Amino acid sequence: MRDSGSNGAHLREVSNANSQQSVSAFAPSSNVSEQAIDIRRALKEGMATLRASRVPSHTLAAELLLMHALGRDRTWMYTHAEALLESAETEKYYALIARRAAGEPTQYLTGKQEFWGLEFEVTHAVLIPRPETEHVMEVALARLGPRGLKIHMDTGLPREKLLVADVGTGSGCLAISLAYELPHADVFAIDISEAALEVARRNATRHALAERINFVQADLLAPFLRPSLTTSPSPLPFDLIVSNPPYVASNEADQLQREVRYHEPREALFGGPTGVEIYARLIEQAGTLLRSGGILVLELGYNSAEHVRAILTEQNGWTNVTFTNDLAGIPRAAAADRI
Repeated sequence: MRDSGSNGAHLREVSNANSQQSVSAFAPSSNVSEQAIDIRRALKEGMATLRASRVPSHTLAAELLLMHALGRDRTWMYTHAEALLESAETEKYYALIARRAAGEPTQYLTGKQEFWGLEFEVTHAVLIPRPETEHVMEVALARLGPRGLKIHMDTGLPREKLLVADVGTGSGCLAISLAYELPHADVFAIDISEAALEVARRNATRHALAERINFVQADLLAPFLRPSLTTSPSPLPFDLIVSNPPYVASNEADQLQREVRYHEPREALFGGPTGVEIYARLIEQAGTLLRSGGILVLELGYNSAEHVRAILTEQNGWTNVTFTNDLAGIPRAAAADRI
């Protein structure tokens, strides 16, 4: 960086028609790459390119990508608007703008996303954490109530340890956020993808929570139903099981944003022909593994609330079934207590 002298929608949005645009079409002109440009110009041109490519939140994306290319925060960037970019910074920034214009999500380009006030590493091996998933956190903590506190408020004595499972952990955003909020909990972060678990492990280490989180490669909760197949005794019974499972119907791929359809891991997106197939198996397993009074909280896909309600009604042993809407009024989280 050189200073010139004066002192950062939901899955179902319809795909963008520009999804196949060539990255090279948005490379900086020879003019730009040969002469130094300042932050103001770089930001303006980046915004214009992303706007022309119909990128959602194009202003924010351009800011985040320039902050990433410079290794600076938003305050510094805007208070040094006339600072000149080094040639390497210019090339890096315009390459990032080109990739974003072609549909690659900003979070994969910067390698990070915030969730529950914590920063998480994200790669193409995991879903990008979304604000909607924070409803799972809110419902889980509200359901736990006093059990979520480390001590008994009346006596000051420590509470018994909680056993928590996050099924389909991906980046680990739910497992790690729960471990952060519940210091007296032992958490199991479960995913069928070893590549996803590697990302989750790094995130747990980043937040100094790795010692309280057990990472398990598995299909849903299968190993805990067969403790003899695990390397340690079964942690039964669980106090809380949460999950953001794959819930998109396989025939609805063309309805997803290009950012989702072409870049996020398919195994973490698609739940089967109708998108709801996974819920019955997950709810049945959770019913076996939760203690009496244990809590199940599930993120819901579009139009899946009634299906999940029917499963919880048909499978005996569930009570206090509730559904929580997101800001768009769509049911986003289902919760139930084990009798």
